[in-house]
This record gives sequence, structure tokens and C-alpha cells, in this order.
Amino acid sequence: MEKSKTIELLTKDMEDEHGAIIQYLGHAYAIGEGEVACEIEAIAREEMRHLDWLAEAITTLGGELSFKRGMMDMTGKTVSEWMQANVGLENGAITQYREHIKLIDDPKIKRLLERILADEESHQGDFKHFVEKTLREKMVDRRGDTSNITTENLSWGIKHEYTVIIQYLLQSYSAKNEETRKELQDQAINEMQHMGWLSEKMIDKKGHPHLEHDKFEKTRDHTKMLKADIELEHKVADKYDQSAAQTNESDVKELFQKLATHERYHAEIFKDLLE
Repeated sequence: MEKSKTIELLTKDMEDEHGAIIQYLGHAYAIGEGEVACEIEAIAREEMRHLDWLAEAITTLGGELSFKRGMMDMTGKTVSEWMQANVGLENGAITQYREHIKLIDDPKIKRLLERILADEESHQGDFKHFVEKTLREKMVDRRGDTSNITTENLSWGIKHEYTVIIQYLLQSYSAKNEETRKELQDQAINEMQHMGWLSEKMIDKKGHPHLEHDKFEKTRDHTKMLKADIELEHKVADKYDQSAAQTNESDVKELFQKLATHERYHAEIFKDLLE
């Protein structure tokens, strides 16, 4: 198979992994804290690992990375129906990976896809179990429609964190310096934690966490990239400080203050790399 065709197939897989991550995180946040939510978040983290592996493979082949969201199924009115949609999403992924394994002749990439396929088959079994468990335990959608300055600031934070997760991952794959590459991926992981904290707090405040991202910086110029990241981290830290000052709710204030501290730490890490 031509290299361009292999890249095309892997890109489709990567986009679908992105879609699965957001679908599963959306479901986990919506049902709130608990065993099932934690297990779904764990599955989403495995999908993030798949996305990372696929991005590495595409980059190695000389391809351009796409962070579009692929196949998603956000249908269903009940939590049990959401889990059934997740079963269906995994079924589609399993079928697609099997097809791509047959089509691709590169043995190293075939092994990678076979490894991912094994995870997807396991995930499908997990979601089949959750269909029954969520129905039996009468789990419900805990999202609300509260709109105030607190939920607006939380929503802004979720959108920002989602955006920089993509930005830092994309930059890490094009970074030639191994230390820069590792630090960008570490900070992306930390931003994933932030998005989770903000989304969970949004649920606590009877709001609705919308998992959408903004435009992200795509430059491959090493110096320009880090300068843009440093500037962004300082702006975001200031915004979180402002958000903390705008609330009298101690738990929300504490979260925003912690995030501001984290963002300034990221800026210092990037400054060290720039120097």
C-alpha cells in the first residue's frame, strides 16, 4: 500500500479516537461522580493513548495531523441509552480497525492497530455491562441549565483547556527537541485534568459542560511556538484570577486559584525550554 493511503487510513482512525474521547468524557461528566463515571473516564484515557500512538505513526510517515472529531453518537435520552450508543461506537471502531489491519501491509503499523483493536473489544464489553448497570441503578443525567457568572467562567475554562490540550499535543509531535516534546505532552495531560475538574464543578453547580474547543496555534517554529504558549498561559492565569474574584463560592474560588497557579507554572516551564 502507498504511504499516502496508509496515512489516510490512520488519520481516519485518529479522528475517530478523538470523537470517542469527547463522547465518553461527556457521558462521564454528565452522570457525576461514582464508579461508572470513573470507569468511563478510564476508557477515555485509553482512547487518548490510542490517539497519541496514531499521531506518532502518522508523524513518522511524514503525514499532517488532523484533530478533527470523527465518528460520534450522542443520541439517547437515558444514561442506559447513552451506554448503548457507546457499544455501537465501539462496534464501528472494531469493524474499522479490522478492515485497516487487512489493508495495511506495514508490519509495525499492523501490530499497533491489533493492539488498539484488543482495547476496543474490551471497551465494547465494558459498555455492554454499563447498559445494564446504569439501568439497574437508575442513573440519570445530572446536567442542568443554570446560567450565571460562575457557570460562564467555568464554561470559558472548559473551552480553553480543551483547546490547549490539542495545541500542546500538536506542537509536541512536531517538536524536534526531545525535552520540549516531553514537556508539551506532560502539560497537555495536566490540561486534561483541568478540563475534568472544571466539568465536574460545572455539574456540581447545575450547569452544562459543553466540550468544544477554540482555534489553536499551529505554528511549527520552535521559538514562536513557545513564546505564544508563554503569553497564553499568563493571560489564562489572569483570567482564572479574575474568575476567582468574581465568586463568593469557596469551592469555585479555590479551583480557579489552583488553576491560575498551574498555568503560571506551565509558563515557567515553557520559558525554561525557550531559554
